Amino acid sequence: MIPTFDKIHLKFKLNNTSYNHEELKEVSYSLIKEGEAYEKIIGNFLLDWLDEKDFLYVKTSGSTGNPKLIKVSKQAMVNSAIATGNRFKLSPGDTALHCLPTNFIAGKMMLVRAMILGLELDIVEPSTLPAYDDEKPYKFCAMVPMQVQKSLKRLQNINTLIVGGAAVSKSLLKDIEPLKTKVFATYGMAETLSHIAIKPLNNYKGEAHFKLLKDVKISQDDRDCLVVEAPKLTDKTIVTNDIVKLYSKTEFEVIGRYDNMINSGGVKLFPEQIEAKLDGKISQRFFVASQPDDTLGERVVLVLEGQSTELDTAIFSDLEKYEVPKQILSVEQFAETSSKKIQRAKTIEQIK
Repeated sequence: MIPTFDKIHLKFKLNNTSYNHEELKEVSYSLIKEGEAYEKIIGNFLLDWLDEKDFLYVKTSGSTGNPKLIKVSKQAMVNSAIATGNRFKLSPGDTALHCLPTNFIAGKMMLVRAMILGLELDIVEPSTLPAYDDEKPYKFCAMVPMQVQKSLKRLQNINTLIVGGAAVSKSLLKDIEPLKTKVFATYGMAETLSHIAIKPLNNYKGEAHFKLLKDVKISQDDRDCLVVEAPKLTDKTIVTNDIVKLYSKTEFEVIGRYDNMINSGGVKLFPEQIEAKLDGKISQRFFVASQPDDTLGERVVLVLEGQSTELDTAIFSDLEKYEVPKQILSVEQFAETSSKKIQRAKTIEQIK
């Protein structure tokens, strides 16, 4: 029997306490009235979840445009929770740690998974260094790369960790490799109600690619961008701006964003690939972008956070000829979304 959104699993616990539907409403009111800022957000989401409507609104991250509210089905969120539970073999009574902001879909889904799958969920304030009990065993947790980086010495008690929200750097990949914790990168968005594919970041053999969860189909459009069909999550076909390489009907890898692609002298370049080659060679935050060029059409530029633009040109030795930045620019502080994703276009607008 498939769980429904209007039922709370009997095994569900929030911070070591069991609650039924009505009791959880009272907790939500208390969080809104007396809780910290992050707890008020949790309280508001729980009240939305526990009301009689079969839908709610979630906010997109705004990493590629202005954040917007989208209407989603609660039962679709249940279906997403079940798919994750099946993939990671989560069982009623398993412990989970919630340390993400609940403003966005990743944080909301941690709560939905716990209520639907019957998990014992501990909630701590979302921060770059989550203050959780690192001696208590947790079966499941979700973090962003910055949290993983800051918590590397405190992950031994987490069995399975999913990582999303931003790319994982080469240096962090090396740090993750020896961990006993099973770490996975995720691919997804608000429209797909969190992740639809995962990729192992350690404890694997051979080459790892994103592999779809059950009941999801993918294809490519004429731009080579990923097209997603997930009828249990949304009744819409989702056409992304992520250029991908398909390895099979269920496996793919992201090459870069179509809206970031640079056409320099007829050569198509992907900033994400250039950034990966420069990863670990530049101390401050950076990204690769383009500017108009009379000869090339577009020229590659490197944008640094801070006031200095001085770099040793030796760092470009691994780049192909067309990938080498024609200019190095700087801006005092990158523009970011509320979830700390860099807004490239807005950052470039700050450069005079």
